[in-house]
Amino acid sequence: MKPLERIALLCALVALAYACSSDNSPVGPGAAKRLAADVSQADQPAYGPWGATANLGPVVNSASNDQHPSISKDGLSLYFVSNRPGGFGGNDIWVTQRASVDDAWGPPQNLGPAINTSSSDFAPNLTIDGHHLYMNSDRPGGCGGSDLYVARRKDKDDDFGWQSPENLGCAVNTIYDEAGPLFFEDHATGIQSLYFTSFNRPGGLGDFDIYVSTRAGDDEPWGPGVDLTELNGPYRDTRTAIRRDGLEMFISSDATGRPGGVGGQDLWVATRATTADPWSTPVNLGPTVNSTAFDGAPALSFDGTTLYFFSARPGGFGANDLYVTTRTRLRGPDVAEDGRRKTQKEHEIHGKGESHRKA
Repeated sequence: MKPLERIALLCALVALAYACSSDNSPVGPGAAKRLAADVSQADQPAYGPWGATANLGPVVNSASNDQHPSISKDGLSLYFVSNRPGGFGGNDIWVTQRASVDDAWGPPQNLGPAINTSSSDFAPNLTIDGHHLYMNSDRPGGCGGSDLYVARRKDKDDDFGWQSPENLGCAVNTIYDEAGPLFFEDHATGIQSLYFTSFNRPGGLGDFDIYVSTRAGDDEPWGPGVDLTELNGPYRDTRTAIRRDGLEMFISSDATGRPGGVGGQDLWVATRATTADPWSTPVNLGPTVNSTAFDGAPALSFDGTTLYFFSARPGGFGANDLYVTTRTRLRGPDVAEDGRRKTQKEHEIHGKGESHRKA
């Protein structure tokens, strides 16, 4: 249900409550707030459990390290990091494409010298609008060892049309390492958030911590990040993925620092009732998704049903491989932002699906 539709429904419910009251006394703000909460809760999506994981296969994965995925809104471009031969530096950003979600992923292609350098270029995050690519790099000229950058493109369907990345500045970047950026825009408020991780900043809980910087819009700079203490543990807390409504957050965290861990590094999930609330304590995704090896860097599809990540578990093609798991949407319309109902569900594990046009 769209925000305007929710508002209209809320108004109708308030009017009905007024008409049906025995003394026709006005409905107070408390009652209206409770009605709004009920409407909001009913409109929130619900999902089933995550299914068995699947390796993306030898066309995408290599004998090298393949990691830190990011999926486009239409599900047809998968960005990731690799140190495979043919790149410009130790780690480069690559993309694999497919014509539809029914098709297999094609051979990965390097994004080229506009994005990649002889330094380590890492952790791509493709925004929902398709026009911005956030990343981190330790290229010369930054504020610290590794800094956060953003690249822009005019054509959201051109994976090789990126302009050179711009440093986000020495307010959000520091003399310490900043990495793993994740952009989120709250469409209800217009506030933009940049989640990222930083290594051994003073005041952190230990090792890598997750931080967030906020701004009111595109024209404002990113300010210093705030440590998200509710998400961080005493050890390594890094790459994040967020559901498009901002109410579900996946993180990569050192399992030895939290109860319920499976391996050395696991995937966890935290939730919140509204975007103004703090995050809940992260819960482990369990042994169906996590292994006894290193599992990290989650990336969530636009419809919230597909989670990409990398793992060093046995049986892969290289040191780190890309994997995928899916879940079923149980409640809530699967509708794109433009209002077009999406009939296509991605079923990579089972190899099924309907045709899907590039948005």
